[in-house]
Amino acid sequence: MKVIKKPWGDFKEFILNKKCTVKIITVKPGQELSLQKHTRRKEMWYFLTPGKVIVGNKNKKMKKGETIIIEKKVPHRLIARWKKVIVLEIAVGHFDENDIVRLEDKYGRIKDQR
Repeated sequence: MKVIKKPWGDFKEFILNKKCTVKIITVKPGQELSLQKHTRRKEMWYFLTPGKVIVGNKNKKMKKGETIIIEKKVPHRLIARWKKVIVLEIAVGHFDENDIVRLEDKYGRIKDQR
């Protein structure tokens, strides 16, 4: 992410002229994403609300406005403890919902993987 200063303030440039997929992820209170990794894309999460994230072997509490980069093949999880968490996700690389390797999943979806 790059911050571009202007006389009226600034703007945050997340991606410039790259093929990407942009989503807003909302995780309900008490819920979490599976611990997962991707082989064909990296992701950037921009926190629209505070939340907790696991990336690799690190747990981190994220503040509103903070950004974290998740490289290809790195396990990660988004967690909402008591309040919903909303994240802007920008995925760079080949985006395919089947490019999810679940390592842990409390919803029973690991058995459905090929």
